[in-house]
Amino acid sequence: MAFFKKPDAGSWTEHWPELGTAPVDYTDSVDPEHWLLEQQAIFKRTWLQMGRVELIPKKGNYVTRELPSAGAGVSIIIVNDGEQIRSFYNFCRHRGNKLVWTDFPGEEVSGTCRQFTCKYHAWRYSLKGDLTFIQQEGEFFDVDKADYGLVSVRCEVWEGFIFVNLDDDAAPLREYLGEFAEGLEGYPYHEMTEHYSYRSEINANWKLFIDAFTEFYHAPILHMKQAEKEEAEKLAKFGFEALAYDIKGDHSMVSSWGGMSPPKDINMVKPIEQILHSGLFGPWDRPDIDGIQVDELPPAINPGRHKSWGTDSFEFFPNFTLLFWAPGWYLTYNYWPTAVNKHIFEADLYFVPPKNLRERLSQELAAVTFKEYAFQDANTLEATQTQIGTRIVKDFPLCDQEILLRHLHMTAHQYVDRYKAELANGSQNGKHAATTDVKDAARV
Repeated sequence: MAFFKKPDAGSWTEHWPELGTAPVDYTDSVDPEHWLLEQQAIFKRTWLQMGRVELIPKKGNYVTRELPSAGAGVSIIIVNDGEQIRSFYNFCRHRGNKLVWTDFPGEEVSGTCRQFTCKYHAWRYSLKGDLTFIQQEGEFFDVDKADYGLVSVRCEVWEGFIFVNLDDDAAPLREYLGEFAEGLEGYPYHEMTEHYSYRSEINANWKLFIDAFTEFYHAPILHMKQAEKEEAEKLAKFGFEALAYDIKGDHSMVSSWGGMSPPKDINMVKPIEQILHSGLFGPWDRPDIDGIQVDELPPAINPGRHKSWGTDSFEFFPNFTLLFWAPGWYLTYNYWPTAVNKHIFEADLYFVPPKNLRERLSQELAAVTFKEYAFQDANTLEATQTQIGTRIVKDFPLCDQEILLRHLHMTAHQYVDRYKAELANGSQNGKHAATTDVKDAARV
């Protein structure tokens, strides 16, 4: 269950004693060897969110995704074959050329096709991944096309979100997402197809940005200039605290007040927000659809059913955030590490399509306001990375509100520790040693 507003005595952290209260070691955010272990132990074994089904709504629609987080050069194709969403590694079975790309092989692309054709020697593959054509097939030696289809990647869809997993032995997606997913089903995601997106390279470890978005301890200080003077002074004086926290296995959530849309006092917000009826919390005018009022929300959202509720943020390990706002829109974040001190941050905002110009401008203001807040966070993170990278100090104290930071770093460490234990037991690829023994015997 979620734990709600704490009494004067007690704390959030006491509900999860396994997390402890000691300072947290941040070596995991600066050690290059640890980062390489995270690639293998985490990003090659967990479910990774790729986007929504609206990206590829029709037969033949496809997108490619580059996944350096799972290893240098890893690239996949995600395609709608007319019956289901599939995913494949993005390389040709002939000589390993990248199969789908345009001018620059490192860039992600999208489009529509009837089949995939390699631009090197014109081998062709169906949307289901079957090899259908070999140029000058008669010159090959006993090649059976059935043996040379595209290498598939596990791909499943939950509530319109596309996930892939590079581990063929991983548990099914729905099982992995667990109780939080069950409690979020039924939200009108499919109604919110107006889409804004941001993508930026951040010079900081991927976990540091998740840290920033799972605590509100920083908000009254770092974002003070975004509020009107009187409101900013109140926040700085009294602080900001969440309504509820919850942890279920590898995943976590925080629920908070803050749905100031419209604000109680119009003078609390800036003139442009007054004119367009919008701001960080989203458009003030709720969309007229079912399933977004407080009493209609799925049970995991605003679990305490607080009247002052404003936003919930769900952290699906390792790198997918699903964030709901009271006015009736939602955000997703993804953090894709490319090095121990760099990652790609992706943010996607989803609204109900506007019916007029005012509604459109209202949504655009929300998107721009979000971007300003995100830049403030990102800039601070890069300063953090430069200093913890010196390793002058490695252990840092965390306050009671920073409980989800403890959980994130502990969870990531557990994945790495399990992987290291498997390697120590003689499994070269992180699977079972018996499998490796069989392969070695076959080579002999």
